[in-house]
Amino acid sequence: MRLGGKAAIIVSVAALTGGLAGLAGLSGPAIAGAAASPAAAQATVLIHPDVQQVGRVSTSPPTTADCEAQFKVACYEPTQVQRAYDLPALYAKGVTGKGATIVIVDSFGSPTIKNDLATFDAQFGLPAPPSFTILQPAGPVPPFDSTNGTMLSWAGETTLDVEYAHTIAPGASIVLVETPVAETEGVTGFPQIVQAEKFVIDHHIGDVISQSFSATELTFSPRTSVNALRAAYVDAQRHHVTVLAASGDNGAANVGLDGSTFFTLPTTTWPPSDPLVTAIGGTQLHLAANGNHVSPDTVWNDTFSVPTQKFIFGNNGPNPLAAGGGKSVLFSRPSYQNLVRGVVGQFRGVPDISMSAACNGAVDVYQSFPGITAGWFPTCGTSEATPLFAGIVALAVQKAHHSLGLINPALYLMSALHLPGLVDVTSGNNTVSFSQGGTRHTVRGFSAGPGYDLASGVGTVNAALFVPELAALAGR
Repeated sequence: MRLGGKAAIIVSVAALTGGLAGLAGLSGPAIAGAAASPAAAQATVLIHPDVQQVGRVSTSPPTTADCEAQFKVACYEPTQVQRAYDLPALYAKGVTGKGATIVIVDSFGSPTIKNDLATFDAQFGLPAPPSFTILQPAGPVPPFDSTNGTMLSWAGETTLDVEYAHTIAPGASIVLVETPVAETEGVTGFPQIVQAEKFVIDHHIGDVISQSFSATELTFSPRTSVNALRAAYVDAQRHHVTVLAASGDNGAANVGLDGSTFFTLPTTTWPPSDPLVTAIGGTQLHLAANGNHVSPDTVWNDTFSVPTQKFIFGNNGPNPLAAGGGKSVLFSRPSYQNLVRGVVGQFRGVPDISMSAACNGAVDVYQSFPGITAGWFPTCGTSEATPLFAGIVALAVQKAHHSLGLINPALYLMSALHLPGLVDVTSGNNTVSFSQGGTRHTVRGFSAGPGYDLASGVGTVNAALFVPELAALAGR
């Protein structure tokens, strides 16, 4: 830990109080105005998991060399990901997430998740989590339908979330919260998710909540309707629970209510844009077979990579395939982003921090639920990045001996102090292109650069340094 001790950190906090003042006001208001009426809470939006999965399966986990030879993209195993973030140095000191609990929230879940995790662990020599509990606090999940594409998508999402949160924090307990989200032609709502998360928070079930889903801000109509869905995040702030959300996989563009038509102007998604949530963006790792970096991490953007487009979509593209990021139209700048007001202006900026998400660098996931061929699937997206960071938070919870609550003020302070646990991402962007209605569109996004930016947030992490730094600064 290359810090001058807690006393030195406290002095630094005092020097920056202008940027961190007013945290009590973080629960609102939305730019759109006053809280919505109760009826607005029933507004429906398209909620989707931020996961990308190709229909390629193998009987054993493909190595980086396998993927590069077959698909011209890289893929990584858990040990490579652990090494990339310098996690073995923490494990050697007994910091594995012991005593912490990660809550993973997914619609429907997966009927084979416990067996799939056991297979994953056996393959890579990981211990079983101390406990793995499945809860359905918003009501029973409907029977799994192997012909239902939405259920299959969420089952894949669930598997990725569980296996890679566990990869980072193998000593943490896991609670999978499954929600019975009603469907009407693919349009779903958040009320069940809010209900389930409030149950978890009010019953002190976990330390960090991982959400690998989002909805485009512009699909909330009226915009005030999102206010009525924020109860879980306000509750989490009161109960000192950390909440994470994936920033999205469509770069600066996002889809409308039909789930397929992209906005042709820069957009962001909620809940990552919520000031009470930590928004997790995406990077691309560039690793050797042993997990060592061969070059610095860059912002994830596979939109213009023909091999990756063929790998994911089966065509040359371009199709949007990049880390989400930009300025919220629902929330004004929270006080902790006063430190980066020159970048975000008057608006909440997304993301806050980034982890591995690239499809040229997908991770090996084992799944066997009905409707697929059981085996190993390369999987990617900010749905990977979010459980990865949930594991990082769990490690910091163990180190701190208490939950951390809203960590965003600590992240921006760490960036301002140039603490070594944060690794700046200075290359890449989230500009995307696509054809729609017979016209080629390009949505100009944001570029990475020194310090905070709207493509990578404050950067990514060297966990061996970041975890003790976050434990010292957050939740005090």
